[in-house]
Amino acid sequence: MIQYRGFTKRFTGRTAVDTLTLGVPAGSVVALLGPNGSGKTTSIKAAAGLIRPDAGEVLIGEQQLSALDPQGRRRCAFLPQRVSFPDTLTGREVVEFYRRLRQAPADAADRVLKFASLNGAGARAVGTYSGGMIQRLGLAVATLGTTEVLLLDEPTAALDPEGLAAFYQLVEARRRAGGTVFFSSHQLGDIERLADAVAVIVAGRLVAEFTGSDLAARLADRGVMRVRMAAPAAEILDRVRTRCAGAFWSGSELMIPGPASLRPAVLEAIRGGGAEILGLTTEEGRLEAFYRELIEASS
Repeated sequence: MIQYRGFTKRFTGRTAVDTLTLGVPAGSVVALLGPNGSGKTTSIKAAAGLIRPDAGEVLIGEQQLSALDPQGRRRCAFLPQRVSFPDTLTGREVVEFYRRLRQAPADAADRVLKFASLNGAGARAVGTYSGGMIQRLGLAVATLGTTEVLLLDEPTAALDPEGLAAFYQLVEARRRAGGTVFFSSHQLGDIERLADAVAVIVAGRLVAEFTGSDLAARLADRGVMRVRMAAPAAEILDRVRTRCAGAFWSGSELMIPGPASLRPAVLEAIRGGGAEILGLTTEEGRLEAFYRELIEASS
């Protein structure tokens, strides 16, 4: 649905994105992850047809239309990171303006206002809205039409809990309907919850791509089981290390790093050594730590 082919963009001598080659399949939810200044916003704006490449191209749809082609842009709806609307207009007036501009059905305004939980504030001036309400209004505008692709730049940055719940529902509904969602986010929990695939970009370069299952497996490998016993014993550690070479004592807790599939065998080894288990906790690998590893490896 979206194809970046060697996409490169420079600003006043600085390369914002460097030869990005990436595919976003139709019907998928793909997250673009990266630190500030990594090129996420530039990449998403290029797919929206708002940035002209200095090299390479960005293509939209099965017909491989250029993102700069008006026909290609019509297939996309874009929500920028910072949303702004005239303060004197009401929320409903903003939505109605964009509805007419996009030639959406007459009932679309009511539908998106309900989705954005703005029914009670639709008659109020935008200047009275909180930051979270303005972000929800932006989501409402972005979902007015029946576009195939939804491009979202940091969509949850200012959302309150009610808006966040609406956003999750939106993405799931798009997924069920076969739509494509491409979004950037610093909210790693959103990425873990929503994304079918994750692309990691650092300093304008793509450094890693994972499917949802690949990412889950890699995070599982970084999990830790803590087994608390009455006292550390060298013989227990020796037994456990036949199952998990990286095991070590931390006070009275035996630390077992690695995937969950190792844990039954480790517990069997502990019990086989006659040790008494006083407590057990598990900590699954977190995306934050894995993300830091990727950034450090690419630096």
